[in-house]
Amino acid sequence: MTDPKSTTEQEWREKLSPEQFHILREKGTERAFTGAYDKFYEDGEYYCAGCGAKLFESAAKYNSGCGWPAFTKPSEGEAVAEHRDTSHGMIRTEVTCANCDGHLGHVFPDGPPDQGGMRYCINSAALDFEAGDKTE
Repeated sequence: MTDPKSTTEQEWREKLSPEQFHILREKGTERAFTGAYDKFYEDGEYYCAGCGAKLFESAAKYNSGCGWPAFTKPSEGEAVAEHRDTSHGMIRTEVTCANCDGHLGHVFPDGPPDQGGMRYCINSAALDFEAGDKTE
């Protein structure tokens, strides 16, 4: 995929599973405690299921008990973008992949205080995991 921001809706539908499309492109949410990475703690890196951009590292993952994978911070650089979200009668901060604009989840200021205090609450279906270091 050369430029994921110019990928058409049909191309996304062909690339992603129906659940991934719903979450990444339609801003959906998987049911709590059902995602593959909720209680998953192997060493490695998490990538965007839409475009493959590196988003999070396992060292930043923790068990928040919220029902979705939780991270204290994104990967280095500008891996994610944050946007004000006023949907569903709430004011939240949406997290998207900075590379393809895919919806990942939300960030909340109730994470571990000793690690910056943020909780990036991310849908498992928006992520791919690779054990170890992806760089060669």
